[in-house]
Amino acid sequence: MPLPPALRALVRSTPTVAPVPNRAVISVIGSDAAQFLNGLTAASVPKHPHSHYYSAFLHAQGRVLHDIFIYAHTTPTGRSGYLVEYDPRSSEAPPILPMLKRHVLRSKVKLRDVTEEYDIWAAWGSEQEKSWETERKWEFARSGVIEPVWDRDAEWPWGSAPGVLRDRRAVGMGHRLLVRKGDRPQESSTHDVASSNDYLLHRILHGVPEGVDDIPPMQAFPMDSNMDVMGGLDFRKGCYVGQELTVRTYHTGQLRKRILPVVLHSPDSTPETLDSKPQDTPPLPPQLDIRPQALQTGEEGSPRPRPRGTGKLLSSIRGVGLALLRLEQVEAVEQGRAKFGLTTAEGQEWGVTPYWPDWWPQRPPEEPQQDEASDD
Repeated sequence: MPLPPALRALVRSTPTVAPVPNRAVISVIGSDAAQFLNGLTAASVPKHPHSHYYSAFLHAQGRVLHDIFIYAHTTPTGRSGYLVEYDPRSSEAPPILPMLKRHVLRSKVKLRDVTEEYDIWAAWGSEQEKSWETERKWEFARSGVIEPVWDRDAEWPWGSAPGVLRDRRAVGMGHRLLVRKGDRPQESSTHDVASSNDYLLHRILHGVPEGVDDIPPMQAFPMDSNMDVMGGLDFRKGCYVGQELTVRTYHTGQLRKRILPVVLHSPDSTPETLDSKPQDTPPLPPQLDIRPQALQTGEEGSPRPRPRGTGKLLSSIRGVGLALLRLEQVEAVEQGRAKFGLTTAEGQEWGVTPYWPDWWPQRPPEEPQQDEASDD
């Protein structure tokens, strides 16, 4: 199911810039900074010292500790290093700075919390993005993992301009901007200045999870959280924390869950029947259970057993949200064999309908195998 027509009016088509809330920044400076981060992040550190990238710190058992953006950085004194942007809100993950310091050992790096020096903004919708947001190419694994394939002869996909990261997690996400605390980005003079809620809506409509509400630390697996599709994982790099389970899943596992954008609506309606933007839905807390309900009945007219397992609502705003769902149940909903719903703590019921973002990669049809010629 594509983006429902009633939701297209929520998409901001004009150049927009908005602050990104709940972000913190750690400085990693020193001659071993690249090597140090390469042993911890699930994606390879770019070979070019001034290139940015997106990735994650993983737990040893392969679950996500933090989804992160890493900006190449040069200090005023000319020392090279990186700035690591992450969500600092309380979670089950250990505090990130002490965790990183435990891995320093003899590495020539200095770690420092520089959150009070920077703000994070997002900008999208400008003509400038069209020059580098070219058609994507994808690689599909048997496990269900999907990877973007970047053109090696083109510019580095995540950019290298100081403090400006190209957000390639999804087509249309725009730029991520590292700005001095209290300042506004240059784009504020040419773009509409929106709120942090507008940024939240922007990434939900594009199906992009971010931070502790969408990728719960110590609980979420990176591929379930779409970090493969968003370009945050490298399944061919050398040793890093959490590599074993991640690579094993890529080669021999099978993905059974994905994070998808969803429409929240009254239980007796569907997104197709909405005649206006679903803005009346109140904010719902994350981690509400989304339960599937079978719609078909058995041969004798008795209801079929309730589908096993539940999904989870993640971030939501203005009648749309992100949800972690089982793919077999999503398929049943698409085929009309089931529907999703949730119940709030106050007992209010909502229908939940997932859709696939417009940019989501479509696997090409497999070519039929030719039968071997017989000897008859």
